[in-house]
Amino acid sequence: MTHTTRSRRTAAALAALSLGVLALTACNGDGDKDAAAPSTATSPSPSGTSQGADTPPSADPSDGDSGASSGGGSGEGSSPSSEPGAEDDQDGGVGMCETKDFSYNVTVASAPVNHALLTATNTSGDPCLLPANDLVITIPGLDGAAEHAGPEGKDWMLKAGESAYAGIVFARADTEGGKSADKVEVALSAAESPSTVVINGGPVTVNDGQVTSFFGTAEDALTY
Repeated sequence: MTHTTRSRRTAAALAALSLGVLALTACNGDGDKDAAAPSTATSPSPSGTSQGADTPPSADPSDGDSGASSGGGSGEGSSPSSEPGAEDDQDGGVGMCETKDFSYNVTVASAPVNHALLTATNTSGDPCLLPANDLVITIPGLDGAAEHAGPEGKDWMLKAGESAYAGIVFARADTEGGKSADKVEVALSAAESPSTVVINGGPVTVNDGQVTSFFGTAEDALTY
């Protein structure tokens, strides 16, 4: 009887031990699965990190062009050459012609009578804007400057070495007498000091004084 009871207790103990081992094994298996799960979930993370480090975020190619265009626009706005003639108030940055920058020749014309041709040549080496209607001619022996005759011309750019022409009238054909003159004074504007020019073919008799605007040809200058 005693032996039977011990056998049952032993069997019960073995059964309990077996159940414990099975339970422990099951727990360990679940733990292994739990431990492995984070590794599986986080394994793409290194790959993603590597991709982010090796490959920069994609950008629209137009973004770079837009920035360059904007910078170019700003450069154009600040450009000191965007407004022609801004510094000297003349078209294209060309300054006004000055009396001292020209050479002058006054020659008595064979026709019409009592006329002389003024040739003004740009000797400055640079182009300049010639004021066509501001020419001032003073004839010794006459009071004041010569009056304007003929139509008004237009200011134009005279390149270095180029010439402009004006006609000078010394006397009226219907008027006799007058004073003798062998030179005239020439200024491109009333604000400038004149240049004294000897009259080729003179002296001439002066009883009137008229001058035309500047023209591009001698023929036009002697028409009036």
